[in-house]
Amino acid sequence: MSSNQGSSPVAQSSCPSDGLFRKPRASSMAPRHYRPPPPRSLPDVCPKEPTGEGRALCDGPSVVADQHRWTVYNSKVNLPAALNDPRLAKRESDFFTKTWGLAFTETEVMPSFYLPNISREHFSSYLQETAQREKIHERCKNICPSKDDLSVPTITNNHDKARAELEQVPKIFMKPEFVLNDPATFNAVLPWSHFSVAGGNNSRDVASSRLLQEKLSHYLDVVEVSIARQISLRSEAFFHAMSSQHELQDRLRETADAVAKLRACTAAIDRVMCRGPLRALRDALTCNNCIKLHNKLKLMAAVHQTQPTVQLLLSTSEFVGALELIATTKEVLQQELQGIHSFRHLGSQLCEMERLIDKMMVADFSIRPQTHQCLFQATLGIIRNVVLEVLDSSQRSRLEEESGGPALHPGEAELAYLTHEGLFISDALNEAEQRSNVAAHAQTRAQTRTDACGSDSASATTESSSSREHNSNTTSSLPIGCAAAISEDVMPSDQELGRVANNVQELLHTASDVSQDRCVKVLMTRAKDGSLERLSSSEFVCLSQAVESFVSDTEELCGRRSVSLRGALQSQAYRFVQRFHEERKTKLSLLLDNERWKQAEVPAEFQDLVDSIADGRITLPERKPTGRSEDRKPSEFLCVDGQKYAVVGTVLLLIRMFLEYCQCVNDIPSITTDILTRLAELLKHFNSRSCQLVLGAGALQVVGLKTITTRNLALASRCLQLLVHYIPVIRAHFETRLQPKQYSILRHFGHITKDYNDHIAEISAKLVAIMDSMFEKALFKYEVKAPMPSACLRNVCKQMAKMHEAINELLPEEQTQMLFLRINASFKLHLKRQLARLGVINDGGPQLVMVDVAFYSENVQALRSLECLDLNMPEIWEQKR
Repeated sequence: MSSNQGSSPVAQSSCPSDGLFRKPRASSMAPRHYRPPPPRSLPDVCPKEPTGEGRALCDGPSVVADQHRWTVYNSKVNLPAALNDPRLAKRESDFFTKTWGLAFTETEVMPSFYLPNISREHFSSYLQETAQREKIHERCKNICPSKDDLSVPTITNNHDKARAELEQVPKIFMKPEFVLNDPATFNAVLPWSHFSVAGGNNSRDVASSRLLQEKLSHYLDVVEVSIARQISLRSEAFFHAMSSQHELQDRLRETADAVAKLRACTAAIDRVMCRGPLRALRDALTCNNCIKLHNKLKLMAAVHQTQPTVQLLLSTSEFVGALELIATTKEVLQQELQGIHSFRHLGSQLCEMERLIDKMMVADFSIRPQTHQCLFQATLGIIRNVVLEVLDSSQRSRLEEESGGPALHPGEAELAYLTHEGLFISDALNEAEQRSNVAAHAQTRAQTRTDACGSDSASATTESSSSREHNSNTTSSLPIGCAAAISEDVMPSDQELGRVANNVQELLHTASDVSQDRCVKVLMTRAKDGSLERLSSSEFVCLSQAVESFVSDTEELCGRRSVSLRGALQSQAYRFVQRFHEERKTKLSLLLDNERWKQAEVPAEFQDLVDSIADGRITLPERKPTGRSEDRKPSEFLCVDGQKYAVVGTVLLLIRMFLEYCQCVNDIPSITTDILTRLAELLKHFNSRSCQLVLGAGALQVVGLKTITTRNLALASRCLQLLVHYIPVIRAHFETRLQPKQYSILRHFGHITKDYNDHIAEISAKLVAIMDSMFEKALFKYEVKAPMPSACLRNVCKQMAKMHEAINELLPEEQTQMLFLRINASFKLHLKRQLARLGVINDGGPQLVMVDVAFYSENVQALRSLECLDLNMPEIWEQKR
């Protein structure tokens, strides 16, 4: 067994990757200093009764504990005993197929139905592959003796022998640049000069080749034996490394114990000497932090009361105190409370409160003087009316004196009436003087506040000084003249009355200018913070109407036209128009980019919209109350002046858009030219963009259409025709709101109409071109032969029927007829060219052609609205010269 189980190192290392089964090294190959433990003896097959030895009792099975469990001791025959049976003459090879028992008798075993029948032929290929390796292995076993049997002199002799054998191997095999691809190396290894040149198969050549093969095999064996010897000599290093692992593990165990002791000592030091002092330091730091936190919370509580305190100050008009409190709070937020999450919005709230206080101060500054001023845009009106009435009565009295009238002048009687029961004129003038002084005092206070706020100080000073100057002039002129007239019972002269009237009129002009200037400042203030930019169309219209009403009232009162407020509103109106136009242009672009160019249903509200335009109401309808719904269903077409228009959804919204432009002109006449220019730009944008999407096939990439069909083209043409119908209506609407010198701007509508008509013509040409291309391909294959009608003409008629089906419902009857006349002309041209190419002439013989032509004519005229179409088919023949 030991001789069979052991193997030489040569066999193990000669072919390490051959996939053969490697048996473990026998105990004889182990180093001398390593003694494996003795194998544990197996119990006897039939154990004897206990003899008093404790080991047998301990190693044996327990009858009480193991009586119901099968163990290896229950087996009758063990495998080593069966394999090493000395009674057998030769080793059994089929012991796995025997029945186990006491006699270990041979018994026939039925073959398994699940295993294939394996014969020697299945292993023939494997044996052929491993035969050469087995021969090498056996040769190496014979060459290399067992390691344990070698002595030192033997090893030395073997080493010298191996070196001598290696020296027999040519040096060329040991060179690192040894490559058989090199011709010189190949010729040196295989000397072809030893063989015959003719290449015959004589016995000499065979012997030479066999000798060379044996020589090379010998070199290979020498090298392999040397390699195996070196491996066997260095096997002790491996066992030495394995034995050193135990020592290393012991040292690691000692190191781990030392580390554990060190950690325990460190933990004791930390517990005894560190934790107490650190806890004291931590408590002191915590106390300081709590004090700081308490102070911070008190400061936060004080800041938290800022808003109610500011509101309380504002309720008593303490603007300065409120602003100081806000500034202090903002400084505290930036320095002391920076980064507090709960106060992250307080800074913006304080800024908002500052703006609110600014607005309140401006309102207080503007409202109070305006209140006094109103009592004053009223006192001047009374004075002016009194003066004018006195002047009128004086002129009448002068005329009566010249004509010899009564002694008592009507002017004096009227003056006595005016001064009856209360001295009307003097009281009115004194009251006016007092009110003017109060107004001047109020304006002085407003000036002081304005200086504190830093806004409109220069203008307020100018206005207050001019007002005081006019008031002093009026006070000095009116009371003195009228008081003298009353005290002396004498009427004022016409010159004095005229001066008073002029002063009053100048005061009215000044008051009107001041009020409009203040409105302009309010308007500019609102424009700076973007409030006017966020107004909707209706809100801006309300603002424009309010400004126009205010300006009209002031002009009517003072009798002079003012342009300052209208100019400020005009600049804001320009921005409004710009934003208004950009919103609708962007919306139209988005609609066009998502339009799939399919016929859309027309809701009832859009039909009502175009009906109102037909009635002359070019304006948006009033919004119906939410909740009211009509039962009218959407229609398939849009009816305009008796014609049906198939449209897409974008065109319906475009109609509403240009009505919004017209509505803006109705509400704000001052922006007519700007709105007209923007509307022209909007219509041009729709024309150019729709041309890119349909004719230019841009809709294939934008919305993912598979192809641009003839129905898409016809629908786009019909939409353009609807807009062309409305362009004159829009032009007439704008023309009524322009000055004659502004009529030149209407030329935009002429250019737009021309562009739209050109676009419609291009679409019609595209439809004809589609059919022309089909005719060219189909009629090129036309031949005059049976059967009739030909397949070519059948295909042509089928394609024309498809074209008619696609456009008949979209285009009106006249346009359909004109389009098919052009298509018919294209058909006749290509048929004429094909007949000329075939050499067919009209000499009475080509009846087959006439049958095809008649078939074509019947099919075309059978289409709806094409019954009376004159096809003029004789033109297909060449005219005789």
